[in-house]
Amino acid sequence: MFKKILVANRGEIAVRIIRTCRDMDIDTVAVYTPRDFSSLHVRLADEAVLLHSPQRYGAGDEIIEIAQRLGVDAIHPGYGFLAERADFARACARAGILFIGPSPDFLDLLGSRLKMLQQADEAGFDTPAHSAEAYENDLPALTREAERLGYPVVIKSCQGGRGRGSRMVPSSAKMEAALARAETEAVRVYGSARMYVEKAIYPSYHVDVQVFGDHSGNIIHLGERCSSLLRQNQKLVAESPAPCLSPEQRQRVCQLACEIARTLGLSNAGTVEFLVDGKGKMYFSDFKGRIQVEHPITEMISRIDIVAEQIRIASGQPLRWRQEDISFGGFAMQCRINAEDPWNNFMPSPGILTRFRLPGGPSVRVDTYGYAGCRVPERYDSLLAKLTVWGESREECRARMQRALQDFAINGVRTNLPLLQRIIEHPVFVSGEYGTDFLQHPLTFEPSAETDLRDIAIAAAIAFDRRNKAFRPSKPERTTRGWHQAARNLPG
Repeated sequence: MFKKILVANRGEIAVRIIRTCRDMDIDTVAVYTPRDFSSLHVRLADEAVLLHSPQRYGAGDEIIEIAQRLGVDAIHPGYGFLAERADFARACARAGILFIGPSPDFLDLLGSRLKMLQQADEAGFDTPAHSAEAYENDLPALTREAERLGYPVVIKSCQGGRGRGSRMVPSSAKMEAALARAETEAVRVYGSARMYVEKAIYPSYHVDVQVFGDHSGNIIHLGERCSSLLRQNQKLVAESPAPCLSPEQRQRVCQLACEIARTLGLSNAGTVEFLVDGKGKMYFSDFKGRIQVEHPITEMISRIDIVAEQIRIASGQPLRWRQEDISFGGFAMQCRINAEDPWNNFMPSPGILTRFRLPGGPSVRVDTYGYAGCRVPERYDSLLAKLTVWGESREECRARMQRALQDFAINGVRTNLPLLQRIIEHPVFVSGEYGTDFLQHPLTFEPSAETDLRDIAIAAAIAFDRRNKAFRPSKPERTTRGWHQAARNLPG
């Protein structure tokens, strides 16, 4: 087993990896930039080193040099940044440092999304219809492929990894603008503008299956997750078991995931992603060769520490279980809490956290790098915290999430907490009958009861009166006049 691991990442995932390493009695090294100096992962690690490269957390050469200098056995990349970079995994091997993740050859395959789909096609798996070639800065060719497949289509970056560089195109009139945005994002994230076209399966259900493979070819799954509530390829809310699947479909999708993982040659952790159409047909759409944001859901229902298993497999140990040894219990949900303003086009909201009260209680888990006084930097992903809850039934789980979101208090930056509360309370979500089109429609609700409106009006009047009290002399006869008048003017 490793004695020291460098965590080549930041934010909540770095905190999460460091904590498992501490449970396993493994020393940790954190890397950080000046903007992340106050982040929790810097405080929790045994050692912390400032990064000087302008590439920051993507500076593979500098990170390997730090690892060698500090006597590190292995590097855990988390997700994003270096997590699915085959060249970085090979550089680690040349430096005598183990990379905690799949093999470089496997990452090479995932890095060419079109090649991966073609290999799955040849093996007999259903995939969305797609172009046979990729194109760079070639609007006419991509338009021809879109017309051949039939709109709506999705234009996607050939580089796999983070779901970036993808855009839905509903008609030919939207093609040029969508392609320009997708290419710009793909170049920024992956350094490549090569794109291909895929027939959109829309609306549909987005289902992920957590899989593991060891170096002896053993493959198991840890159940599925429903991740249909996406905004710009980010999964805002996810849950397991997937309410869109019957027991037979659940068994089938997990079996398919293991077969795909075996065909592609997975070692370590991965996630197989499917699109399920309205008739229940399952299409293999992507493979993530790393830990995912939503992994705490799977840990809740399986009681297996996914990071610990990643570390054990990377150290050469075989899988500890056969599939029949794995059991699942209850229901789990996760909300992605971002430092952004959902009422202002989701603009990022950096700043200092002046208040950060976490929810608690039975079966409530929060993964975060934040605390009161911590800085939320402007440069990185807006993900601030992940709130995950468990319940014996789906409704108990949903109600617990509803309460936990209400308990979560964050001041100093704007967050999407109000949006998440509306989603969890929405009748369509309550029913479990939502798909990938859910967030494309306004979140309409039943009209509020008259008594609720009355309470809101009284509270608003009191707040208004107290705010203005500071700007005028205090007189007893005027201190309550505002809200008393407001109450008299209400119906009933």
